[in-house]
Amino acid sequence: MSKKQIIKRLLQIVIVLIGISFITFALTFMSPGDPVRNMYTATGVMPTEEMVQETREELGLNDPFLVQYTRWLKNCLKGDFGKSYSLNKPVTELLAARLWPTLKLTLMAMILMLVISVPLGMLSAIYKDKWIDYLVRGITFLGCAMPNFWVGLLLMLAFCVYINAFPVISSAGDFKSLFLPALTLAIAMSSKYTRQVRTAVLDELSQDYVIGAQARGVKKSKIIWDNVFPNSLLPLITMFGLSIGSLLGGTSVVEVIFSYPGLGNLAVSAITSSDYNLIQGYVLWLALIYMVINLILDA
Repeated sequence: MSKKQIIKRLLQIVIVLIGISFITFALTFMSPGDPVRNMYTATGVMPTEEMVQETREELGLNDPFLVQYTRWLKNCLKGDFGKSYSLNKPVTELLAARLWPTLKLTLMAMILMLVISVPLGMLSAIYKDKWIDYLVRGITFLGCAMPNFWVGLLLMLAFCVYINAFPVISSAGDFKSLFLPALTLAIAMSSKYTRQVRTAVLDELSQDYVIGAQARGVKKSKIIWDNVFPNSLLPLITMFGLSIGSLLGGTSVVEVIFSYPGLGNLAVSAITSSDYNLIQGYVLWLALIYMVINLILDA
């Protein structure tokens, strides 16, 4: 990618972020619920109507929509996303504290997904239309059909309640707390990736260079591992990067189920408490991460 293209993509990112910020701000502005009342409730205080109105005036929540949005956007450009209404802490500080646990969960899920999907996809392609192929395709069909929350509950019931091998409440500290949430995310992803790997390997196996190598007497295993395997993974790199971005924003349900202290859990708490600043900061952070990952892959 040339310097001119990079500058063009960066400008596109800025425009998209402004658009996302406007839509997010508008949706939170129109949403029901009063963040000021929730803020007082979170501290155990039952506010009077006079206290609510005074606080709304102090926070600028009584100003017109465009005035609030312009003020908020100017602060965002300085790196200030405001304070969380419910937690009374800077939004940037809260997001930064939860980003690393979610990154660890995402990376663990991607590793497990590769460990599961690449061997299964290769086997399914090599033994096309054999019983192994039908078995793998059946498993991936079930994996795609099962929602994450249901898979998480099943894993929790099996490994936390019956076997008691993993803690029910996860933390970001050790492998045992991280494994089940990551496995829950990996199961759905591996089902899709297994099919992608199978399709890519079958495409490579039908190429002329494979047929020519077999005609020259080259062992099939050597062809597969030296040529077919690396070539079939190349188209998956872009999909892999986009999956990282989608995982960072799509772990909310799993994090809530396992009480994992990540960005998704924080976002759900912000939504239930009508914490506008935290919701807006979360959406912008994830949009920026997703687009930067996309830019890196295109480069």
